Amino acid sequence: MKAGVFLYPWDVVGDPDAAARIADLGVRQVTLASAYHSTRALTPRHPAHRVVTAEHAAVLYSPDPDRWAGRALAPYRQSWTPGDDPYGEAAEALAAAGLEVHSWVVLAHSSRLGAEHPDTSVVNAYGDRYPWAPCIARPAVRDYLVDLAAEAAARPGAHGTELESCGWYGFAHLHAHDKVAGVGLGDAAQYLMSLCFCAVCREGYGEEGVDPEALSAAVRRALEPAWSGGGSPESGRDGIAKLLGPEQADATLAWRGRVARTVQEAAVAAVRAATPPGFQVLLHADPVPYRTGANAGVEPDHVLAVADGVVLPCTGADAVREAVLGPFAGRGGVRAANFGVVTGMGGSPRTLERDAAHAASLGADQLRLYHAGLASGPDLEAVAAALSRLE
Repeated sequence: MKAGVFLYPWDVVGDPDAAARIADLGVRQVTLASAYHSTRALTPRHPAHRVVTAEHAAVLYSPDPDRWAGRALAPYRQSWTPGDDPYGEAAEALAAAGLEVHSWVVLAHSSRLGAEHPDTSVVNAYGDRYPWAPCIARPAVRDYLVDLAAEAAARPGAHGTELESCGWYGFAHLHAHDKVAGVGLGDAAQYLMSLCFCAVCREGYGEEGVDPEALSAAVRRALEPAWSGGGSPESGRDGIAKLLGPEQADATLAWRGRVARTVQEAAVAAVRAATPPGFQVLLHADPVPYRTGANAGVEPDHVLAVADGVVLPCTGADAVREAVLGPFAGRGGVRAANFGVVTGMGGSPRTLERDAAHAASLGADQLRLYHAGLASGPDLEAVAAALSRLE
């Protein structure tokens, strides 16, 4: 089973031993960030630093000035890793160590974009903007994300790409100093809090046969017991229908599904137009279409007709893997099981061999391991041991 790890360019740039250390894990592929969101990351083995603070979403290469000239929405450049093209420098070192490099592109997730262009953000039923979540229904946002996908994916020497957040982002967000857990919101309430009520989405709900003002009021009414009673545990599509009513629930699901499919189709088409035949395009995905976030909700049949496959979150109990891999069973395409291998971040490198075998029994044919740059030495030793036995 082909195994790959995720890396940031700053894990490699300035560390002459990094590429060989990754190759020694027994992986064949590195998924290397070329466009990424803000983060604070440990670099526990780097000879020159221990913490990198990526202050905002940025591309980790020099963007094409002709592509972005005169456009209000354009990618931000990074300043926290030396050089104009840290992605390219890292990719070259990894390839020299015998590793196959794929680009890692984060799309609809940028707090700086929302801060500088507030009209691009998702607006909830209360009028609150989510600056980290661009509304993918807005034409200017969609055009920006599609061009970003093409440019950030098609880096020199890349054999493929993995598109993260290629769909709706919503309420859930690992924000700095997050303080939103005081009320327990189940799957359905999270969906209601993620619904966008910008002008474009209001028009879209109208196209689906519901009045956007009435819908907004219905969302607020449905969520009121959560605020006054301390929670809203409903989950699943039935839970959404229970909170919102079947007609309004169906209208929101239809509109958002149509938008997500359009963005996914356009992004993949743009990548294919910018890359040679055989360039692999995978989406980080969740098989529940209404889910939001890094693993965008998809319809399995649709996404496998568009892309070459999916990367699916498989960390946790057997039931987690069964839920995400089951809907893709027997459908073809790449099904990469993504496992966290950083113990301090909830990963389980010491059960990787068993968990990967379980994923394979459910149809997974590749592994992704998050994240070789963040993991401790003992975590990486456990990964190497597991991969040697899986081979």
